[in-house]
Amino acid sequence: MTVLYIDSDAALTQFCSEIQHSKWLAIDTEFLREKTYYPQLCLIQIANDDIIACVDPIAIKDLTPLLDLLYQPDITLVFHAARQDLELLYLLKNSLPPNLFDTQLAATILGDGDQIGYGNLVKQRLDVSLDKAHSRADWTQRPLSPEQLEYAADDVRYLRELYHQMSADLEKQQRTEWLKEDFAALSNADNYVADPETIWRKIRGAGKLKGVQLAVLQQLAAWREQRAMDRDRPRRWILKDEVMLDLARFAPEKPEKLSQIRGLEARDIERSGRAIIDVISKAKQTPPEQWPILLKPEPLSNQQEALIDALMALLRKFCDEQSITPIAVASRKDIEKLVRGDKDLALLQGWRYQIVGHHLTDFISGHLSVTADTQQIHTKEV
Repeated sequence: MTVLYIDSDAALTQFCSEIQHSKWLAIDTEFLREKTYYPQLCLIQIANDDIIACVDPIAIKDLTPLLDLLYQPDITLVFHAARQDLELLYLLKNSLPPNLFDTQLAATILGDGDQIGYGNLVKQRLDVSLDKAHSRADWTQRPLSPEQLEYAADDVRYLRELYHQMSADLEKQQRTEWLKEDFAALSNADNYVADPETIWRKIRGAGKLKGVQLAVLQQLAAWREQRAMDRDRPRRWILKDEVMLDLARFAPEKPEKLSQIRGLEARDIERSGRAIIDVISKAKQTPPEQWPILLKPEPLSNQQEALIDALMALLRKFCDEQSITPIAVASRKDIEKLVRGDKDLALLQGWRYQIVGHHLTDFISGHLSVTADTQQIHTKEV
């Protein structure tokens, strides 16, 4: 099948007219973000059963006809590992398409593996080995070679086949409904909007700080996030995480003290030193009652750890019986929360509860007994 290269507004309008009655569309994107805060959209690959096209958003001035089509409520968009592609759509339209299908999520409940890559899934299900020659290509460069376009087209060429095959398998196993909530969660805008005021919680090592140190880290992280957004530069180009942790820990009061912070380059001090000191100074004036708190749960007892191990074994048992990847149901952190008494868990809702969750709660409450032999674990309702 010939791959169409759409690089003009007129060609895009014509293409959208040709595919407007599609019930589904396979979508992938090529982008770069090594030198920017926001991902740079470089190519959009689209396919249905009849057409494969590569749309060039660098050459095309107005993507509105395509976006209007992709957001139609009667069209399902098919992705593999959809989050990064959806982030790009969100940035373009400030909203998310309503109907999604993610083959990576589907793979977890069809026994294909947890977070399986597209290439591995294509090989596993279709016995096709994809070319990886252009996986590190600079997609901002023009012109794109025929080999690059074929490489990009493969990302939707086989996605079509995966969609048909996996949809049929889900229907056959009566699991189509299981994924509706998971797919709907992908359209939650909160997943794609960074909040400068809470971004500090994602910094590894924040748990080692306390009191006013956390207030300094919070405001430094917010300052860095906003600056990265405004300049469209990676966070690490503004301040590295480890530098922010040391700034929060030692809270220097004068620009000349910044040179004592390991990893803070002279050019960074010259460019941003005064602003950093101002942020630290302001944060140190925060009243104690407004200092952020990073809640740490009480350490688990040895018996609770043993209970978690037992529940993890049961999780694997029941998932294996259903040919489901355990992580699709619950992680060890989820099981830990269950042991701590948390009730707001996906494990305790919907299909996850039906096939695994209720067994685990029965075990905890003493309504499920467990025995074993050298081959397997046996359970019995009490």
